[in-house]
Amino acid sequence: MKKAVFLDRDGVINEVLSSRVKFVNKPSQFYLLEGVGEAISLLNLAHIPTFIVTNQGGVGLGFMKESALHNVHKKMIAELAKYGAHIEDIAYCPHKPTAGCVCRKPEAQMLIDLASAHNIDLSGSIMVGDREPDIEAGKKAGCKTVLIGDESDNFAQANIVFPHLLAAVPWILEELH
Repeated sequence: MKKAVFLDRDGVINEVLSSRVKFVNKPSQFYLLEGVGEAISLLNLAHIPTFIVTNQGGVGLGFMKESALHNVHKKMIAELAKYGAHIEDIAYCPHKPTAGCVCRKPEAQMLIDLASAHNIDLSGSIMVGDREPDIEAGKKAGCKTVLIGDESDNFAQANIVFPHLLAAVPWILEELH
């Protein structure tokens, strides 16, 4: 079985709640965060499968259609390709935040499903997120966890905290090799 990296999308890959965009409901609102293309490219060069796991409650709440979400992901893939970076697969929860579904983080179902589909060893893998539900989902799946933010945000007690994804890559590479 392979080890992998699971990345939250909003706040780890792209801007959210910034001066340019509040939520990403259409491709024109998608802005790749600085260093993300380089970071994912480094993971790819190390042959580490890299996945996205993202809550997208805006679909369930009616702020966007699922087809618009797919278009946002197409833009993300195109933006990452400019850096020679790629994502193996994307899992998303389209349900309302209050739906009580098993796929919405902090539940681990998206990670479990991707691991099953791609022969991934969750206990040897890493979940990277910017919020407590991301870290909780990673822990429930049996992964090590990285919080993107600062120590004061580490309520879920991630294994380690970095200010952005590119800063986390050396630690991730060391942990996965």
